Amino acid sequence: MPAALVPTASATRAAAGSAAGPLPLERLFDNTAVSDDARPGEADFDGSGASLSAQDLAAAGWTPGRTLTVQGARLLWPRRAAGEPDNVRAAGQDVRVTGRGDALAFLVAGTAGTAVTGAGRVTYADGTGSAYRLTAPDWRTGPLAAKAVALPHVNTPAGQRAGKARLYVVTVPLAPDREVASVRLPHAAGLHVFALSVRDAGRGWTGGWAASTSGYPAVGPWSDRTLRLVVHMSAGGPRVRVRFDNTFAAAPVRIGAATVAVRAAGAAARQAPVPLSFAGARGVGVPAGAQAYSDPLPFAVPAGADLLVSFHLPGTVTAAPVHRQSLQRSYLSEPGDHTADGTAAPYTSILTGWPLLTGVDVGGGPGSVAVLGDSITDGDRSTADANRRWPDVLARRLHAQDAVPRYGVLNHGISGNRVTGDRYPGDGVSADTAGVSALHRFDRDVLAQTSVRAAVVFEGVNDLLAGTDAQRVITGLRELADRGRARGLRMLGATVLPCGGRAGCTAAVDAERAAVNAWLRGTDAFDAVLDFDAVVRDPARPSRMLPVYDSGDHLHPGDAGLAALAGSVDLRLLTG
Repeated sequence: MPAALVPTASATRAAAGSAAGPLPLERLFDNTAVSDDARPGEADFDGSGASLSAQDLAAAGWTPGRTLTVQGARLLWPRRAAGEPDNVRAAGQDVRVTGRGDALAFLVAGTAGTAVTGAGRVTYADGTGSAYRLTAPDWRTGPLAAKAVALPHVNTPAGQRAGKARLYVVTVPLAPDREVASVRLPHAAGLHVFALSVRDAGRGWTGGWAASTSGYPAVGPWSDRTLRLVVHMSAGGPRVRVRFDNTFAAAPVRIGAATVAVRAAGAAARQAPVPLSFAGARGVGVPAGAQAYSDPLPFAVPAGADLLVSFHLPGTVTAAPVHRQSLQRSYLSEPGDHTADGTAAPYTSILTGWPLLTGVDVGGGPGSVAVLGDSITDGDRSTADANRRWPDVLARRLHAQDAVPRYGVLNHGISGNRVTGDRYPGDGVSADTAGVSALHRFDRDVLAQTSVRAAVVFEGVNDLLAGTDAQRVITGLRELADRGRARGLRMLGATVLPCGGRAGCTAAVDAERAAVNAWLRGTDAFDAVLDFDAVVRDPARPSRMLPVYDSGDHLHPGDAGLAALAGSVDLRLLTG
């Protein structure tokens, strides 16, 4: 006779939950992932006795019951002691989740040795529903470039071992303007869920300025210093909030105080800087891999103005997430909290990047356009301190018209960035600040951006110069377009500019570039295509830029070329 089938604990809980109606996630926990280093046998995350270190989590700032903001979603790290059940193995359980937003965020990891995928369903308060697919990368082998946090050890019954343990935040789309009532988890062996929530960070806000974290280099060290960062606002509004990101970090960072002011000149404010608060407090600790948003502040932000965002670092910071190439002078103070000082006197050193600060939002407005790009979008070879990057020019065009919404423009260009390959590996201190690939940063730098309505993808030349073939670049671009359109974004692609005359830009590279551009011009993967190649190429020598647009290095347009790119954009394409 065949052996009787014994239901798993997950299946039993799923059945019980379905009978009783959706349950809070913590009531469904049936697996223990976290152990104390002294008692590793109290947890078995992966079925072989391995587990996460409670001490490593605490060192990263991931303490029991702490709310973590990642990709704009607020997720509660389980309020459980080491050795207690702290996650659920996805087996079709119905989870009580409420809220209205653009995405459902899961804090997950897989334990099957490879990524685990399963299908689930969202039920809305009006009785309708929508399906979703959730993929959890593996906790030991998944990409470091996409992780939320990586821990330095794995606990085993034989003792602690060195090795990266990863946790991921993955989002799936929600139907717009519907209240979520519950979520059915997938049936997927080895898919573990620690937390989930509805993301609604953008409602009522427009992104006015943003920058991508391009790496995690050594800095300073900075101890008891104030950073005063200069940012140029593409949109204005009556309220403001800022966002700090501790992306790629292994330890928390403390912001002791922060202020905002409209800049007069240099490091001097037009009026006294106004204090920002964080959940009512003067400062905030930002866990490894997480974010912190300031509270909404009534503060008039003029479109096109420069803001000074000043923040005090009371501890010692030896490495930090940074956008390396700002092409904008910012400032570092002498020791002390100088956030409230409106003069330039304490700010005696120059910064040429933007550490920690990744976004400034303004109240109201129509939303924003995200531009995902490389050094051409980052403004390399444009005039410093002049805001002549092509997204800056595009923002000024949008502000000066009323035919389409006056979107904010969020510049997510990273010098050296590629579509398909990571330059910065996604973990650890590194001098390489060319970022993780566009594929790995798309969720953070596009989908999670504030009220993003459309996105422009303008990358590929660095892949081609590094020897990547056209088909692989095309595959990556198609994936980016598909991922954006699945979230309801209007997706625009841009053709790759010529680089003839630059070392390494051979005839073979140009042939691959031509293949990518031919695909872009003929594809329906994007909603529209901006033919930037046609704007700047020399008709007599199509593999080169027109000299009037060339900065001189034969790869990057100068100010005139960048203005020509922005001027060629039919603004109606942003809205369809």
